Amino acid sequence: MNRARTEERTGFQIGAPYGPTYDLQTDFVMVYGIGPDMPDRIRQWADRGYVVHLMTGVSWGDYQDYLNGKVDGRDHWDEAQRNRYGETIIHGTSEDIPYMVPTIAYTDFLTNRIKRAVDAGVEAIHLEEPEFWVEGGYSEAFKREWQLYYNEPWTAPHESVDAQFRASKLKAYLYTRCLDRLCAALKEYAMVAYDRRLRFFVPTHSLINYSQWRIVSPESRLLDLPTIDGYIAQIWTGTSRTPNVYEGKRRERTFETAFLEYGVMQELVRGTKRRMWFLHDPIEDDPKHTWRDYRENYLKTVVASLLHPHISHYEVAPWPSRIFEGKYPKEDGEGKEGIPDPYATLLLNVMHTLGNMQQDEIRFQGERGGIGVLLSDTAMYQRNMPGLSESETSLKYDGTVVEDAQGSEVRDLLDWSPFYGLTLPLLKHGITVRPVQLENIRRFPAYLDDYRVLVLSYEFMKPESPDIHNAIAEWVRSGGILVYVGDGQDPFHGVRAWWNQGKAAYDTPAQHLFRCLGLDATVEEGLHPAGQGIVGLLRQNPAACAMTKEGADRLRRMVADAIDARSDPSLQWNPKHYFLLHRGPYVIAAVLDESVSADPLALNGMYVNLFDPLLSVIERIELSPGENALLYDLNAVPVEEEPTVVAASSRIESIPSTQPGYRFMARGPERVRAVACFRCRNKPVSVRVSHSGTEQDIAFAWHEPSGTVRLQYPNDPDGVTIAIMLYNE
Repeated sequence: MNRARTEERTGFQIGAPYGPTYDLQTDFVMVYGIGPDMPDRIRQWADRGYVVHLMTGVSWGDYQDYLNGKVDGRDHWDEAQRNRYGETIIHGTSEDIPYMVPTIAYTDFLTNRIKRAVDAGVEAIHLEEPEFWVEGGYSEAFKREWQLYYNEPWTAPHESVDAQFRASKLKAYLYTRCLDRLCAALKEYAMVAYDRRLRFFVPTHSLINYSQWRIVSPESRLLDLPTIDGYIAQIWTGTSRTPNVYEGKRRERTFETAFLEYGVMQELVRGTKRRMWFLHDPIEDDPKHTWRDYRENYLKTVVASLLHPHISHYEVAPWPSRIFEGKYPKEDGEGKEGIPDPYATLLLNVMHTLGNMQQDEIRFQGERGGIGVLLSDTAMYQRNMPGLSESETSLKYDGTVVEDAQGSEVRDLLDWSPFYGLTLPLLKHGITVRPVQLENIRRFPAYLDDYRVLVLSYEFMKPESPDIHNAIAEWVRSGGILVYVGDGQDPFHGVRAWWNQGKAAYDTPAQHLFRCLGLDATVEEGLHPAGQGIVGLLRQNPAACAMTKEGADRLRRMVADAIDARSDPSLQWNPKHYFLLHRGPYVIAAVLDESVSADPLALNGMYVNLFDPLLSVIERIELSPGENALLYDLNAVPVEEEPTVVAASSRIESIPSTQPGYRFMARGPERVRAVACFRCRNKPVSVRVSHSGTEQDIAFAWHEPSGTVRLQYPNDPDGVTIAIMLYNE
């Protein structure tokens, strides 16, 4: 309550001018786009009290003046990303908005265009989605960049695994160069012209999603750029409902995928001072779903994000105008409808609760030791396989259904089962497994110290330098457990790289790792001591761990046996079918399906149900597999002398009051019915609401056992005054 907007804990992005129906009352707003009306939109939102940022696409946008030669007299369509058939890779459905090869000229064009936002006074700039599609790499601009970077003639990426790997590595470099050059130039401009420190953030999908969708982006390379101040983790239903395979079944697993996605994004800032906002979207880009579907999947992503307590800043929605003003299919398929009132209220309850997630007390129930699965940026470099059907592997995959008629090999490529085979068997048994950024082992001393068990495979990614293995070996010898899964059959082991060059050449990078661990390159499957630690070797492709229950069980047994062999009482294999986290007074719970039990999880106590639009007080909740909860634990917080806010679907600000009551100002988007829950020592004698020049007593619900009062009132961005009267005047 009374949180300063300068804390920037919550925000949203919007391309429209100010509107009272989507005035969410967050701390900051990201005005989207650098068109002619940008300065006016910035002024409108600033006038409403927001800290104002700018967001714009860095790999695509309405940049027709540049493409058509109106900026510098030269046509730049040769810089559009193209696939092997010469087709332009476009964003959305507009043929004149291509994804771009980030040349020096294009970067300088963006720099000059974005200067207008600096002149308009924004405090930060977000350069969204630096993306280069795996199917790209055939435009004339990319061919030129290849010759400059590799000092050799361009090779078509589809001709060999080596060409594919090198093309993707170049794509990541080009967007790294673009961001560094652009941010450095504009930071200098802001300092020289206005003596103002300008901040830059990169909204980006997770490394997991980009790898599965077959997109190349800088990802952890951004950690090497001092010009970048942080990120937005663009994770939402649209990325997390991408189907994957577990125990042979392909289907959507929104909660589990989101959990892994948020986990790897947490790694971009863990151990640094950079900012990370986690994104949620109450709907998604695909407009074909119903409100019930959107609600169920949204709550899964919210809970998945809250189970990563190192992050406490959130983008609560992109495009709130399409949420609160849009219409989507009815359940019966007959026409469309606007957002249901209960869902609108629930969304605001959650959005304002997210602003209070920075808590000191963090406690996972039933956790003993940390388990990580190593993941490298190079996973993005291996997402096309020469030899598959030409037309089918040139597609832009966005997670939507792909017909089985395309063939099992293509379907397997899109499922990306080698990664999910290492993670879902553990996650589905209630193990808080975290993706661990492989490259960060080089960047940060003691980066692995938070983990007791690491799972690794080089069958779908590669280490970019040999010194990573020295650090892993030292960690193992100091008592860590490494489980390596691989059969050495990945064709990408043959790309030109450090492990197969020079006098001491190896067939695979795993052989070099085994040598660093003091093991023979042909070491047999099983458990092997290494100093105080243990190496477990499973000689199979990690995709096999996803294809059958037997494959998943083999991985689980290997991890469990390694933990048992370590004989450390502080580290235990403890399968369960739920996750339960306490963040201060907040309780976050998720019960897993396809797990070790189908029983419900029962929680007893005194809670406010934050996923209930009415903010009801409950003393028991039972969650079945697939269900989740966000609760406020009233027993965890003492009752104070003055009324305090437990939750509300408005931004609540206290107002200096004199007895006999306390007054609060509530602000929120119009047309949304608001609810608030306050805690008091004694039952109020009345609650008064002042709105639009009128004041009246309103009904309220008093819950004696918890000392809570709940009330409903109309939201208004200009404010509604609530007076809780403790006794008669």
